Amino acid sequence: MSASLKAKIAQVLDEPGCDKNQGKSEKERKKGCTKQLTPGAAAGGCAFDGAKIALQPIVDVAHLVHGPIACEGNSWDNRHSASSGSQVYRTGFTTDINELDVIYGGEKRLFKSIREIIEKYDPPAVFVYQTCVTALIGDDIEAVCKRATEKFGKPVIPVNAPGFAGPKNLGNKLGAESVLDYVIGTEEPETTTPYDINIIGEYNLSGELWQIKPLLDALGVRILSCISGDGRYHEIATAHRAKANMMVCSKSMINIATRMQDRYGIPYFEGSFYGISDMSTTLREIARLLVERGADPELKDRTEALIAAEEARAWERIRAYRERLAGKKVLLITGGVKSWSVVSALQEAGLQVVGTSVKKSTKEDKDKIKEMFGDQADAHMIDDMTPRQMYAMLREAKADIMLSGGRSQFIALKARMPWMDINQERHHAFAGYEGMVTMVAEIEKALFNPMWAQVRTPAPWELEDPLLREQDAAQLASEAAH
Repeated sequence: MSASLKAKIAQVLDEPGCDKNQGKSEKERKKGCTKQLTPGAAAGGCAFDGAKIALQPIVDVAHLVHGPIACEGNSWDNRHSASSGSQVYRTGFTTDINELDVIYGGEKRLFKSIREIIEKYDPPAVFVYQTCVTALIGDDIEAVCKRATEKFGKPVIPVNAPGFAGPKNLGNKLGAESVLDYVIGTEEPETTTPYDINIIGEYNLSGELWQIKPLLDALGVRILSCISGDGRYHEIATAHRAKANMMVCSKSMINIATRMQDRYGIPYFEGSFYGISDMSTTLREIARLLVERGADPELKDRTEALIAAEEARAWERIRAYRERLAGKKVLLITGGVKSWSVVSALQEAGLQVVGTSVKKSTKEDKDKIKEMFGDQADAHMIDDMTPRQMYAMLREAKADIMLSGGRSQFIALKARMPWMDINQERHHAFAGYEGMVTMVAEIEKALFNPMWAQVRTPAPWELEDPLLREQDAAQLASEAAH
């Protein structure tokens, strides 16, 4: 591991936005909250995968993976991060290094690949991702990117996050560091207003950002940049002129929010777009921060008027669903911000959450879960549930439906219980007031699908027919007599 990468990891792991991290001694704090991966233990994502996931939703830049083609194939387009314009981000670019590159070095191949991308696609920037193999053979992507920037007159951004550096969460932050070091603050916006905000850690999964934007538009609040869902390079480069930052997922890019607060004095808060009450709280926080930073105080009144209208509309639309869903039990297997933000939404729908996973959750996430469940929090917080335990919980009817990612769906299906995708692969947007209605409708469809009555019906050969038993007994007696 290079000295520059070691220094960057040490910087990333000293997280000023994490109360737990800051409560440690200085020596322990520098170790951070993540452990480096051991060989063969990359299940759940490596640092490269985390960096690619965090930055690929910047839709107008070319994302070039410097390494074997398998690295690009493993991480390409594995989230439904939607774009309202450019589709360049969905093109898989890789240097596809071979054995000779491992022996002689892959820097020349990388430079030629950057040139080919710029000549054919002319993106506003190229992001170059380091991988395990090219890091191990010593390819200096920072030097190549610097030379390419000078040669072609386009920003070429090195993302130094080889897989062996650590888990996916560390990769998220290393990707964010590249944005901080090479992108944010490099350009000036054409205009600024007292109502400009950045949204950080939002990936526009299935178009969720587009369910939030109309609400902010109605208040006159402008999203100066979204890092990184449906993001544009030039917008992110001007992000330092925003008046406030909203942190959607603190587990992934908290270092952007804290570093921008230190460098540019931009305050931030962590909020959620899931659920009616949490969406309203988020709008109020945005209005409060903007007013404190110079916006017209009348913004708060307009925010309350919008909240009242949207809440009334949302509650009316889910009223019929709440009557059918009341008392139904949900097992939530997810992580991070969704471990508590989705719980709030489910409770508003009248559902009972019997368990929520906290394996990937921060201390702040867990504190919010405890606040929601009160004295029963320990019974509902699942640190690490095995597939066998999930199956038993569903079969014993302690839960009526499981909400999780795609990797867990077969456990529910094997238990003949309803399942719904709540993670990044889903096809439905659940953010905002409109997203709440969509989520409740999808849960209702999954729970009351007539298919479940069919699959739970015993097969004909599993039924005990008294007449057949008598015939079998008579046949056995006859055979014994002969």
